[in-house]
Amino acid sequence: MIVSFDLAETLFVNPEAVNIEPAPGFPLDLVYRDLLRKGAPELLQWINASGIELWIYTTSNRSERYIRKYFKYYGVRIDSIVNAKRHDAEVQRGRKDPLPSKYPAFYHIDLHVDDERNVCQNGIAYGFRVHLLHDEDPQWTEKLRQEILRIRRIREQS
Repeated sequence: MIVSFDLAETLFVNPEAVNIEPAPGFPLDLVYRDLLRKGAPELLQWINASGIELWIYTTSNRSERYIRKYFKYYGVRIDSIVNAKRHDAEVQRGRKDPLPSKYPAFYHIDLHVDDERNVCQNGIAYGFRVHLLHDEDPQWTEKLRQEILRIRRIREQS
């Protein structure tokens, strides 16, 4: 099973809208300026421990190195990263008609977690599952954990 997460406003959030984890201290805070949604490390570590592949699927141009090192600080292993460069090279591949900005089905991702409604609409149109995160939801980790377990059960039964 593969679960992917968007970064901007999904895992990396605005502290005025969403509770955050403590930021890395000096000098790491000079390099890693993104702020992580409260509860994310524990949930992502649970995904790692559950034998589920954890991916990042973002439209940003953050480098794989930056993303991997950032999450390593929080004790999280990222199995694969699809950033804008990789998406353009592997999914869009010079097509004249643009595909969605994220296309998890191309990578056989079972569940993508995002904050954008248009990604959910694309999921319906293109046949991939999306879990929509809202700004501040204190139950977000439990809701997502239950959704992951539900999808895992469906996959095991088929």
